[in-house]
Amino acid sequence: MAKLIGGLGTSHIPAIGGAIHKGLQQEPYWKPFFDGFPPIREWLAKSRPDVVVMFYNDHGLNFFLDKMPTFAVGAAPEYNNADEGWGIPTLPPFKGEVDLSWHIINTLIDKEFDVVTCQEMLVDHACTLPLKLFWPEGDCPVTVVPICINTVQFPLPSAKRTYALGKAVGEAIKSWDSSKKVAVIASGGLSHQLDGERAGFINKAFDLKFLDSLESNPEWATQFSVHQLVEQTGTQGVELLMWLAMRGALGAAGGSKVRRVTGNYHIPISNTATAALALEAVD
Repeated sequence: MAKLIGGLGTSHIPAIGGAIHKGLQQEPYWKPFFDGFPPIREWLAKSRPDVVVMFYNDHGLNFFLDKMPTFAVGAAPEYNNADEGWGIPTLPPFKGEVDLSWHIINTLIDKEFDVVTCQEMLVDHACTLPLKLFWPEGDCPVTVVPICINTVQFPLPSAKRTYALGKAVGEAIKSWDSSKKVAVIASGGLSHQLDGERAGFINKAFDLKFLDSLESNPEWATQFSVHQLVEQTGTQGVELLMWLAMRGALGAAGGSKVRRVTGNYHIPISNTATAALALEAVD
């Protein structure tokens, strides 16, 4: 069976891609954010995953306000970058892991999750930036299964439901008939609001408590409704649902354990609280 080795999390602000393209990683504005990644890369170099399952949110590329699935799973042989223009200008296609995609899809259907299956899927900065942040040199060395979670248009999935989705995905990975090593990635957040009366809103205290909970009490955030999460984290801060799904995939509290490899929290970049995190699955 496949081995689920751990979970990673990072913010996906489009301007990060511009900073990478322009070589601004050591500029004072960007350095505190980029400094969070070398320890994660060291862990990845040792653990060497073959596949990543990416929890992310689409920004109007595949789905728009007229057609917005709650959960969608990519099952394509490759994924082409079609970002909106803020980030890295050109990237080669990312290879898909079709067999795992279908195993996850079938498992989710069996567990009564109604998912949209995408045999063609474009990806934007929410997918491409984590891959370039974790593997900055050369071609991406892992295959990818993207799982899109709606955080754009209400009704949104609850924290409890998203966490349950992550658990089901983790079970699918562990039951996949393969010798490959798999990591799960959360792309998005943390607290931020880009528009409206609360534009610029950041809740550092909530962010830090949420990050701590992912290690020892992963179900903590499931107590909050979506509207409560918006109140605590801002309109776009509900992207923390990706982090909940990632942690759910690693196993529930009292079951599978995780070890915090490293973490970083920095504010603000583009009016957004940013974080990077690596959790190792412990048998």
